[in-house]
Amino acid sequence: MRIANTVNDSIVDGCGLRFTVFTQGCPHHCPGCHNPDTHDFAGGREVSLEDLAQQLKKNPLIDGLTLSGGEPFAQAADCAVLARTAHQLGLTVWTYSGYLFEHLRDKGDPAWSALLEETDVLVDGPFVQAEKSYELHFRGSRNQRLIDVKASLAQGRAVLWQQEDPLAKFTVPES
Repeated sequence: MRIANTVNDSIVDGCGLRFTVFTQGCPHHCPGCHNPDTHDFAGGREVSLEDLAQQLKKNPLIDGLTLSGGEPFAQAADCAVLARTAHQLGLTVWTYSGYLFEHLRDKGDPAWSALLEETDVLVDGPFVQAEKSYELHFRGSRNQRLIDVKASLAQGRAVLWQQEDPLAKFTVPES
């Protein structure tokens, strides 16, 4: 798999503490992209899925795997394998893509379908500089959506992800 980099303990690439893989290669070239070094498909470095899986297993505190980029769907088969490994470890999987959910779902590419099925939350759509906001959680521009992929595939339409209240489990019910 060709990657640009990894981050072992990200708190900005999805809920909780995350192991983030920045894939190398992106066809979108969004103006204002915060990772322009990931655009070149020949850049970055090759790393085995086994090495990435070992890195994923090293930190017992992480909540999940985030696949970012670049464009993870440009290496969908490898990303799907890594995402499946994360799920086997009980971790969540977030995937960032410049493609819209509907395009990924309807493309008919088996590797894209496999990655989509292994994704819990999809952050979809290209980064749009005019829509940029630092107030947004887990996305760079207002046009991007946080999609609950399992619910979306089941309902046949994009269902927005809703963040759970982290304090809800500590709330005492009223009598």
